[in-house]
Amino acid sequence: MYFPYLRGKQFELIALRNLSENYLISDKTIPIIEPVKLSSTLISTIQEFIKRKNNIGIVINPQVGAFQEDIEESKNDTLYDKYKELLNDENIIKTYIMNEDSEEEIPQIQINDKLDSIIVCINDIDYLETYEKYFCEDKPKYTLIKDESSFRRKIKDSRVISDDKFNKRARNIDYLKKEDEFFSDDHIYFKDDGYIGFSDFSVVGSEYKDTGFAPFAVAIHIHYFDDESNLRIRHFVSNSNEDIQDPAGKFGEALKKLIEWSNNRNIKETEGLKEFKRLYKESKYSGLGVVKKLSIMHHLELVNEYLETTN
Repeated sequence: MYFPYLRGKQFELIALRNLSENYLISDKTIPIIEPVKLSSTLISTIQEFIKRKNNIGIVINPQVGAFQEDIEESKNDTLYDKYKELLNDENIIKTYIMNEDSEEEIPQIQINDKLDSIIVCINDIDYLETYEKYFCEDKPKYTLIKDESSFRRKIKDSRVISDDKFNKRARNIDYLKKEDEFFSDDHIYFKDDGYIGFSDFSVVGSEYKDTGFAPFAVAIHIHYFDDESNLRIRHFVSNSNEDIQDPAGKFGEALKKLIEWSNNRNIKETEGLKEFKRLYKESKYSGLGVVKKLSIMHHLELVNEYLETTN
């Protein structure tokens, strides 16, 4: 099973919603959203998954973003009420991140939820003792861990390998140094390695930033399978990268490289890739958020189809 981990920014949410709307998410894929803002887009995305009866994990104790502050400020409005209502749907898997406050938080979770019904994420070895204390009998539905011996020795049931596979560069122009690189083979070997699933951060990476910036270069990141079914990623970078002017022109340069490359390869034409091709044909630029959305859609559809056809 595949557990793509995404923060609840607008275009990440829209990518998931569009995939669900187009029946491109199956029971082989359970996305996990760490909300960073209480928004109507978050609500509509959750509603779409419920409508299609697709499972989705929602982090109930986000560690980044302004979600907790939004909750405190919104406890008397309809958006908050709707969010709380949706969390109780059978297709929502509450997800918990182990942290320094877990000793106080987990007993509160037990008041309303069974611990064996949730997803747990643990990426710090210092929280293993607390994990073992509360989950020694009631094992979580799934536990996302690093592929390290310290975690593997302690956590043996329903474990999911979780890793940031995206080699994020400081600047988009730096992707020109290595335009094509290995991404992952976890989808091939996760069962052999004793896991029931695998997780990654798609083309976004695990680092979280609240604000964006105007880049000197525009980069499009596209996954594809090589002849051995390894997942690779190719970076298409604009040419005119001397300043931040004309982002639409920079996008056009990067997009042209993507279209020429994809036309000469036997690459799956996902909904995301089809939309890139439409933008190229119509010479349209809809902003960098849309670029990220389409790259995420392409990646998740690609992996979901692989699991559908091989498992």
